Amino acid sequence: MASLWRAATALTEKLNGYDGVEFWSNPERTGWLAKQGEYIKTWRLRWFVLKQGRLLWFKESSITRASRPRGVIPVATCLTVKGAEDILNMQYAFELSTRKETMYFTADSENEKEDWINSIGRSIVQHSRSVTDSEIVDYDNMC
Repeated sequence: MASLWRAATALTEKLNGYDGVEFWSNPERTGWLAKQGEYIKTWRLRWFVLKQGRLLWFKESSITRASRPRGVIPVATCLTVKGAEDILNMQYAFELSTRKETMYFTADSENEKEDWINSIGRSIVQHSRSVTDSEIVDYDNMC
C-alpha cells in the first residue's frame, strides 16, 4: 500500500506544473496580490512569484524549496493580460485570460498593477510557442 501511495504522489508531483522551476531562487517578479477565487468569488491575499514561464501563488511570502504553491498558471497558456477596473469596478484590478478561464487580481497601486501586467505580458511573449518559417503558408505563390 505504501508503494502505491508513493507512486501516486510521485505522479502528482510530476504533473504539478512547476517541475524544474526553482521558484524560491531569483524570481523574475514577486509580490502580494489579491486573487478572486475560482468557485467561491471571494478575494484572498496571496504571494505571487513569476519565474520561468510560471505564475505561482502561495499563502506566505517566505518561500523555500519545501514550499508548495496554492496554484500555478503556465503563462504560455495565457491569451491576454490587461486592466479590469471597469469590469470589476475596483481600483488597480487586472485580468489574466486563458482559453478556459479568466482570473482576476488586484494590486496595491496603479504602478504595481502596470508592473505586473508588463511582467506577465513579457513572460507570455517569451514562453509562447513561436511560429516557425516552415509553418508559414505563402498563399500568393500557391497554384
